[in-house]
Amino acid sequence: MKLLSMLSLLQGGSLSGQAHPSEGPPDLQGMLMHHILDGSELEFEILGRGFVIPLPHFPPVEIGGITVDLSPTKHVVFMFLAALLCLVVFIPIGRAMRDKYTDRAPSGLANAMEALIVYFRDEVVRRNIGHGADAYTGYILTLFFFILFMNLLGLIPFGSTATGNFMVTGALALVTFLVVEISGMRALGFKGYMRTIFYAPPGLHPVGQAALLVIMTPVEVLGKLTKPFALMIRLFANMMAGHTLVFSLLGLIFMFAGIGTAKWLVAGASVLMVLAIMLLEVFIAFLQAYIFAMLSAVFIGLIRHAH
Repeated sequence: MKLLSMLSLLQGGSLSGQAHPSEGPPDLQGMLMHHILDGSELEFEILGRGFVIPLPHFPPVEIGGITVDLSPTKHVVFMFLAALLCLVVFIPIGRAMRDKYTDRAPSGLANAMEALIVYFRDEVVRRNIGHGADAYTGYILTLFFFILFMNLLGLIPFGSTATGNFMVTGALALVTFLVVEISGMRALGFKGYMRTIFYAPPGLHPVGQAALLVIMTPVEVLGKLTKPFALMIRLFANMMAGHTLVFSLLGLIFMFAGIGTAKWLVAGASVLMVLAIMLLEVFIAFLQAYIFAMLSAVFIGLIRHAH
């Protein structure tokens, strides 16, 4: 179904008039960008038939001289769907663990989730953060499942990958940055936290300490900023690259459509490669969510035990 919806987009464009086969060769680049990038409508089309749901548009709001547009977009809708999935999955499981499995081991989905949560608590959170790690277990687990559901929603028919938008991954990285820095202040105190920025080893000559501060302070500040930037780019690039590759391979079918019998070989090879990449995308969806959550725990542990 996902493959059919992708082929339909490439063959006929979107219902909003992006392209149409009767207007000449399909604009593959335009259709690719139209599917991957954010938009103001939800499209449900397969084999040339379907409908479009336009999203509401609100007038921009001026806040302190800054114009803020609060109109929902396609990626915002799928972000809310991912958050809703987190609630739908974990609220019943939490209630079941509280009411049904107080005196016996859980079974089914509750058992699988318990094993996953215990693994994250012991092998990701406690191992990387150390003392006081349990206070961050909820945040790390929320990061993992929220990102995972956003990644998976991009693999279903008519879905969209919100994590393929650097504004989404940037917001997630910014939240992690704030959690990291605040946890550092709480663990080290204000004076200890400032030493993570302005630090010179004791015992040096005053001139040496001053020279080291001049050299290392920009490096320390840059190091703090590159961590969330790396989180943002890593997640965005990996999720965007997979979808771009899938649509590029499907585009080969239409690029070689006029080459006689060779077009069937190209079409078959393209479809087989796309199916393999889609299976790999499922693995990448889990892997990137895990990496983002694990690195967040690593960064929290590093600042709590700095110097």
